[in-house]
Amino acid sequence: MRNFDYVRAADVEQAIMLHARGSDTVYLAGGTTLLDLMKLDITRPARVVDVHKLKLDQIEPLDDGRTRIGAMVSNTDLARHEHIRRHYPVLSQALLSGASTQLRNKATTAGNVMQRVRCGYFRDGVSPCNKRTPGSGCAAVDGLNRNVHAVLGGSPQCIAAHPSDMCVAMVAIGATVHVQGPKGRRDIAFADFHLLPGDTPWKEHALEAGEIITHITLDAPMPGSRSAYLKLRDRGSYQFALASSAVIVALDGNTVRDIRIALGGVSTKPWRAAGAEAVLRGKPVSEALVREAGVSAMAGARSYGQNGFKLNLGQQAVVRNLSLLTA
Repeated sequence: MRNFDYVRAADVEQAIMLHARGSDTVYLAGGTTLLDLMKLDITRPARVVDVHKLKLDQIEPLDDGRTRIGAMVSNTDLARHEHIRRHYPVLSQALLSGASTQLRNKATTAGNVMQRVRCGYFRDGVSPCNKRTPGSGCAAVDGLNRNVHAVLGGSPQCIAAHPSDMCVAMVAIGATVHVQGPKGRRDIAFADFHLLPGDTPWKEHALEAGEIITHITLDAPMPGSRSAYLKLRDRGSYQFALASSAVIVALDGNTVRDIRIALGGVSTKPWRAAGAEAVLRGKPVSEALVREAGVSAMAGARSYGQNGFKLNLGQQAVVRNLSLLTA
């Protein structure tokens, strides 16, 4: 462990001020990702600004039907909150499928959004990794890439899959990320917050220097909808998804009035499957149409060898979830 300065912020404004006092500064909330990366010597901050005591731990239903979630709300509190369980069951299910109870008790909403990839080449500190050392290459493209590597949204520079379950549910629901920084406050559409690797895989999100997430606002629930999160993995608990799907669907009789589908485990960012939604929207549900939607959800996917099975598994994550929700 390298030496670093540690300071605790009393409010958001002080946190931003403390962050701005030096370079190589990071915010610390639950620490479930940051502390791991510091111990591995992957992240080497000169200063840590502790923000976990900020008064951003409320879940607030808004008058317009949306729901505002403070950045410091723990994953456990969010998953177990009665309003979330009733109106956003897909989000509660996604959170409860991730990590362990101990980690969920510490992990925060903003930290979950900001968590970094679990690629072994990124974390070993020595392999070529453009995300860790820009320009060094991507060892995963031709290396071991079965579990935590993507078949959607990758590039020759990086194929690491985004690890979050919560974020898959949120991109299906629709949300806004509220941030504050040295230049003031601004809002970022959740679908635009995480960036594709492209030629700059070290740029993982849309935050600017010194900005901190203060809240996330979920869109109002889809009227008359049902939803579910399905996570497929090698073992039944405490493992990242090989493929997952978040589906929200509203039916008029047997006809799909509206639908939202998102994928995880197979993509470099939380992946909204708009093409699959278009296949189903406004049409009567049938087995053939559900299969067509599954194929469409994985349109453009590319195998990198060992992870090629995800092309079919991603389809199955969508088909199985849709079949259960529309039965």
